[in-house]
Amino acid sequence: MDPQTIHSKFGGNYGATERTFTMGIDRRFAAKMAERFRNRRALETCTGGGFTTIELARVAAHVFTVEIDPAHQRQAKQNLATAGLLHRVTFVLGDILLDDTWEALSGIDAAFLDPDWAVTGPDHVHRFRPSSTRPPADVLLDRVFRATRNAALVPPPTLDLHELCGLPGNELQQLYMNGNHELYCLYFGDLATCFAETEFRV
Repeated sequence: MDPQTIHSKFGGNYGATERTFTMGIDRRFAAKMAERFRNRRALETCTGGGFTTIELARVAAHVFTVEIDPAHQRQAKQNLATAGLLHRVTFVLGDILLDDTWEALSGIDAAFLDPDWAVTGPDHVHRFRPSSTRPPADVLLDRVFRATRNAALVPPPTLDLHELCGLPGNELQQLYMNGNHELYCLYFGDLATCFAETEFRV
């Protein structure tokens, strides 16, 4: 990929494939969301290229990040090394839904969940329950709630918000770039600043 395009989105001389570039959250959004994890022992799921991991590692006490794809994890480690933050992160290769993976996650007090919503197409409808993500967002959130109620979940802007009915109280933040609605972020527990809708614009 073109280094300037990567730098524009993620703010560094990082490596990315087409997939990790597309899946990665713009640094301005990632930095804003990461602020809520300041001084926390944070779990991140679905590391991808490590771009949100970088922003979390800048502010969290420590980051445990779980990735199922070895190639993505290798790329993330290289990007964290480039950022000078490798020592602030524990990388776990595995399936976040398996109990064996959780044995490597000690003392987390907050979680950042960004499952892969990349399944698209003219007939595709993003669903929360039953989830159409990898791993399933509904199952992932339920599993994380067994460890901490302090969680942030990133759903796509195309999700019908009625899909989220029945979830515990949360802050629903809408994130905009250049006037376009790019993402939602749901904050639960102590990560929520209020139990209402909020906005962030860049």
